[in-house]
Amino acid sequence: MVPIATVRENNSAITGLYGSGLVGVFVGGTSGIGESTARAFIRSTHASRAYLVGRDQARASQIIGELQQMKPDAQITFIKSDVSLLREVDEACRTIQQNEDKVNILFLSPGTGTMKGRDETAEGLDKKLSLHYYSRMRFIANLLPQLQKAGAATTADGNRPALSRVVSVLEAGHEAALQLDDLPLQTHYSLRNCAKHATTMTSVSMEHLAAAYPQVSFVHSFPGLVRTRLDRDFGTVTKCALAALMVLAKPWEMPLGESGERHLFAATGLRFPARGSGQNGGRGVAQGSDGDAGSGELMRQYRAEGVRDLIWKHTVDVFAAVRGG
Repeated sequence: MVPIATVRENNSAITGLYGSGLVGVFVGGTSGIGESTARAFIRSTHASRAYLVGRDQARASQIIGELQQMKPDAQITFIKSDVSLLREVDEACRTIQQNEDKVNILFLSPGTGTMKGRDETAEGLDKKLSLHYYSRMRFIANLLPQLQKAGAATTADGNRPALSRVVSVLEAGHEAALQLDDLPLQTHYSLRNCAKHATTMTSVSMEHLAAAYPQVSFVHSFPGLVRTRLDRDFGTVTKCALAALMVLAKPWEMPLGESGERHLFAATGLRFPARGSGQNGGRGVAQGSDGDAGSGELMRQYRAEGVRDLIWKHTVDVFAAVRGG
């Protein structure tokens, strides 16, 4: 595990390394790991601009008020959006693009805790799979021009590195075999299949994008055991059972604030370079809860078999079917 002292040293040096005026987009930024990472970003940067994308206007107003008291030079904007719907993802991205020509950090952590079966949105996608995979990839696809511009940027003296990074928080390292003939899980749906499809398709797509866009680095993160608000949609019995499990797991729990610091490290640390030497010239990293990168035999198999191109084509085809492109 990366020592927390190393994480904090990195975070305290962000402005010196990359300069001021960084732009961060935090999807799921009004609760949980998204909120804690956005708070760490504002604390650790100078004259930065942050966009919090979520559904909770009241919570967003509270967060923004607290952060602007702490850092008056920061600009923090809330974008109200139900990002389980791709049309609302597109609207959120248009708002960002109207104001920004570059985005340094795209941080993706929207999700839902549910014990339901397949729960289709108005766009015909399962809500959980959409939040954990399709909508996140739509944010990436839409904001690639801004991410690429940030990745190509250099300072006047050329001494500072560029920063352009996507971090998706899910379950890196827990990839499992996909139903390749039913990627949207129309007929093979279960919560377990949903989790493994979102996780594995994220890792595969991150590698595809890293190869295609070497100016941008892509990190798929597994946060470990962190207490968030994902249980807010559970019933009373399930909430009580989960609370009991969290008590038993307390020795392994990571405080939410520390998780935010560690994810800011993942979003800015030089160990995840914007111009890396990864597979086919890009940089795609699967990062565990201990802050270390890794990959598994399944991912090596999927690379060899060309599955990442198949997954990305499926993803783009879903975008076309739902949004016309």
